[in-house]
Amino acid sequence: MAKKDKKDGGKKDAPKLRKLKAKVAKLKSRLAGESVAPAVKKPLAVSPLAPRGGFPVLPVIGGVEFAAAAAGVRYAGRTDVMLARLAPGTAIAGAFTRSSTRAACVLDCQAKLASGGSAEAGAAIVVNSGNANAFTGADGQQAVDRVTGAVAEALGLPASRVFSSSTGVIGEPLPWDRIAAKVDELKGALDDEGIEDAARAIMTTDTFPKGACAEIEGDGGPIRIAGISKGSGMIAPDMATMLVYIFTDAKISARNLQKILSRNVDNTFNAITVDSDTSTSDALLLAATGASDAAEISDLRSRVAKEFEAALRGVMLDLAQQVVRDGEGATKFVEVQVTGAETAEDAKRVAFAIANSPLVKTAIAGQDANWGRVVMAVGKSGAKADRDRLAIRFGDILVAEKGWRVPDYSEAMTSAYMKGDELVIGVDLGLGKAAYTAWTCDLTHGYIDINADYRS
Repeated sequence: MAKKDKKDGGKKDAPKLRKLKAKVAKLKSRLAGESVAPAVKKPLAVSPLAPRGGFPVLPVIGGVEFAAAAAGVRYAGRTDVMLARLAPGTAIAGAFTRSSTRAACVLDCQAKLASGGSAEAGAAIVVNSGNANAFTGADGQQAVDRVTGAVAEALGLPASRVFSSSTGVIGEPLPWDRIAAKVDELKGALDDEGIEDAARAIMTTDTFPKGACAEIEGDGGPIRIAGISKGSGMIAPDMATMLVYIFTDAKISARNLQKILSRNVDNTFNAITVDSDTSTSDALLLAATGASDAAEISDLRSRVAKEFEAALRGVMLDLAQQVVRDGEGATKFVEVQVTGAETAEDAKRVAFAIANSPLVKTAIAGQDANWGRVVMAVGKSGAKADRDRLAIRFGDILVAEKGWRVPDYSEAMTSAYMKGDELVIGVDLGLGKAAYTAWTCDLTHGYIDINADYRS
């Protein structure tokens, strides 16, 4: 009987043993500097919070073409490289992670934007998923140079106008040769309607591609905006593993484009959090091709400039919120509204103390109306607060104020509200007029499952 148990146990443990041996062999190959064949990995189930209509129909932006290919950067059979070619005259602005361990491609993009290369030459953006090329020493920059150099040569561009991004595993050398080998294929596949393929190519643990668009009437013709993003985990302010590429046919200088972009980042992409972890690789590139018939946006106080900025902010917020809706393991989309703070800084502190609290987020996952955890988060935030002036709402339901639970509080009503997949937590500090809104998701066992197996 004992022998049979041992035999059966051996069969049961065999898959685990094979997986362990495969990991050991892979590690030995990496240590030996050998190229490791890409693995195959099954896609994750689509988030229940994904937009109901799927990927939106985005307008063609004059002066932009897209292509995508499968280079086997990390996984076999997965489209993992995208290329965007931008017409001569394109102005480019950017925003990036402020992590002190920024990836080589982020540092390269920042340096290129700071140097202000000639827009007349045109530009290109090349992005890979599967490998972040972060914390890879001097080899990281060499890999960036190889990839951007290959694109520059193929498209007849100066390397200073080729911008790259990488997302995926940190600390592993980027197999740049696999990407460079696909450049001619990418060039041949460039298509002004290829933006959805590009959105899919930049996904890592994302479960759906993300896109958004807007259109305004300029002086002399329409101005269109279309953007894509990726992000699911390692999402927290400071450009919260997020990549964003937004394209417009507006005529506008790089300087004015940067001004508009910079003042709208904090209330969009820096107002979201999934897990409080800031990526090494976050990048947002905004490209304006000038292909619209509308007159140039030169006065940022003009009607068109204000409408353009509002439309761009709308696209940015849409993309940012889609990242939260695709949070790893997420089942609830949560808006945290803080009002009545003494200062704007205090309002933001309270919002993120709530949005990042594992106790708050797990209560939401369990559909538990545990407003006491919100009280806890306010108290730990470091912001000025007064127990007797504090009011807390779940949706339209007032649950606590003046230092105590409201007399007519209904646990049944509040618990019923928590069953929804879109929730609002409101906190009024009662101390001033400052306010801030942040967006987050719940914390489920799905998050653990994804991240415990991320490198497999």
